[in-house]
Amino acid sequence: MGARLVFVNRYFHPDQSATSRMLSDLAFRLAARGVAVAVVTSRQLYEDPHAALPGRETVNGVDVYRVATATRGRSRLLGRALDYVSFHVAAGFELLKVLSRGDVVVAKTDPPLISLVASRAAAVRGAVLVNWLQDLFPEVASVLTPGLIPGWVERALVEARNNSLRRAAMNVVLGERMRARLLSMGVDPSRVKVVPNWANLANVVPRPAASSTTRQRLGLEVGRFVIGYSGNLGRAHEFDTLIGAARLLRTDRQFAFVITGGGAKAAALRDAVRAEGLDNFLFQGYQPEELLSDSLAAADVHFVSLLPALEGLIVPSKIYGILAAGRPAVLVGDPAGDLGRLVTSEDCGIAVPVGDGARLAAELVALRDSPERLAAMGKKARQLAVSRYTSEHAVADWLAFVEALAPSAILSTPRTLSQPRYT
Repeated sequence: MGARLVFVNRYFHPDQSATSRMLSDLAFRLAARGVAVAVVTSRQLYEDPHAALPGRETVNGVDVYRVATATRGRSRLLGRALDYVSFHVAAGFELLKVLSRGDVVVAKTDPPLISLVASRAAAVRGAVLVNWLQDLFPEVASVLTPGLIPGWVERALVEARNNSLRRAAMNVVLGERMRARLLSMGVDPSRVKVVPNWANLANVVPRPAASSTTRQRLGLEVGRFVIGYSGNLGRAHEFDTLIGAARLLRTDRQFAFVITGGGAKAAALRDAVRAEGLDNFLFQGYQPEELLSDSLAAADVHFVSLLPALEGLIVPSKIYGILAAGRPAVLVGDPAGDLGRLVTSEDCGIAVPVGDGARLAAELVALRDSPERLAAMGKKARQLAVSRYTSEHAVADWLAFVEALAPSAILSTPRTLSQPRYT
């Protein structure tokens, strides 16, 4: 039996959260290209900890091993920590059963520090460790909740995490700032590779806002200028600037804000909208993948945010769906950060510093009043997605270093991947 590529992440298909969609898309595409792929995951869904998905199945050629864990959910810190710890333990035992010598185990970052468990299991079973870093913990936790982790505990966690990064055969990061952080930790540059996340360009395509059934369902008539937000409303994101802009625009009935998704800050955002008496907001839950393109098309521009202190620790993956949908991105964060430089250098969006609601409002008015500029930005966004942020680009990168690490994991390697013609 040849080697396998074994991913570890708390969520997987049919879960609709961003990290699950990314992993599921990559795993299915690699399996379709002849790679032997398995996934160790939980039986939960992001929005339903009690989902109790099947413990063992094969989906689109991927062997899925789901472990039972605590199901306290994300509403309380203690419950979330218990879920994390129980997945660490259960996934560790499952990896010891699943892994064989020569396998490549890929540790994502949900739950935090799962690389420590994967690293130990890989050492015991003679497997090769790859870290696929969507964020860096415990730094993210310390930024979001200062003092949450005692200093001595944080130092111990950082040292253990850094050792797992240095031992890994490869560390896949999302951007240059994250790469720079790993190099500062003493990770060999040859073991750090930037592979951005992506969107499924076959499923997410540009379409006129007026043709969106989501827009029609929400009662957004022709002529409204819609600012959309799609995805997790997490603690890494900042919404006060958006509220400030919406407050200034409340008397202009052309503007509407559509928030799609859920997460830790969803209730707080609803409460703020209610407290301000803002009637220019509409909320809807996560949309299934088959409706994503239509949902993204409902907005004229899309909002993205990231706290500046988290630059190099997180890269919001929602940017790639926005680009694929051919919509300008409105970033609130660090204009000099990875995403700020991306949208401004490629002229596919604007970047506004955190806290400057007046500037954000002015930029939105300027975009509303310049349909030619708006259309040009949207066209450049789609062109950028096609040229740089497709699943085909990611699959080619993964195939290249998986073949180098474990050639027997690839059963039939197409040396030239067919590239779909996106428009």
